[in-house]
Formats: sequence, structure tokens, C-alpha cells
Amino acid sequence: MKKPTELRAWLAEKVPHLAKHPDRLHVFIEKGRLASRLNSLAFEYRYELQLLFTDFADHPDTLMIPLLAWLQANQPDLLQHPDRQDSAVRFEAEILDNENSDLLVVLDLTERVVVTLAGGIYTATHCDEPALPDLTGPTGWAMDANGVEVVQ
Repeated sequence: MKKPTELRAWLAEKVPHLAKHPDRLHVFIEKGRLASRLNSLAFEYRYELQLLFTDFADHPDTLMIPLLAWLQANQPDLLQHPDRQDSAVRFEAEILDNENSDLLVVLDLTERVVVTLAGGIYTATHCDEPALPDLTGPTGWAMDANGVEVVQ
């Protein structure tokens, strides 16, 4: 599984608290399972990823915004479907004092794996998430409005 490692690295780079204290992030996989079909060795990892941030001293927004950015790129289905949006990111917090808390963030992640056989050797390839269409509208356009050029 590659997403837990990639997410840990992303958060260590983007969250100021973790940049100073990388040892305060603990990663656990719970409720793991494989989804597969009889006619193929391809499968999908499905698991609950638990991220435990200990003695977290920054505002939770400094964690949640980078986390959502990572999810948009690496598990967009959690944020796309209305039936999953409410449970996409679950969390619990233990307030330790006026400055520190322990935060537990829980995500349901999946990873597709394609398995091929060539020359008697099985090869597993972890698939990236499909790219989302660009819904931001056209870019790089120009318009003339009553003799005034408008450029985006």
C-alpha cells in the first residue's frame, strides 16, 4: 500500500507542526480488506486509515486544509459523492490543555492494483487515481467588451 506513506510525507511537508515534530504523527491501518474477482488477480485494497497527531499545538485548520488538498488529488471519490462527503474525514480530539491536543483523523481509502503475468512472473502495478476533469472553466482567453480588452 502506498497511500499511507505518501500521505505521511505530504503532511510532514505541508503541516507546520509536523515539520517541527514529525515523530508526533502515528499512522495505523484498521479494518483492511481486499476486493477481488474470480477471473482476475487484480484487486483493490480497502481500509480505514487512522492518523494520530499527538501533542498537536497548532490550529486544526493547518492540518485539515492540506489533508483535503491531498484527498482531492489522491482519493477524490470521498469528496465527490454526496453520500460519502459527510463521512469522508472523521476525527476525534482529546484536549490536553489550553495549547495541545491529540487528534485522531480517520479516512476510508482504496488502492487499485492490476496484476499481470508475463514469462511466469506476476507483476503488481498500483494505479493512480483517475484525473478529474477541470471544472474551473476556460483559461487563457481574451475578450473585447465595448472596446476594452478583458483577459483572464
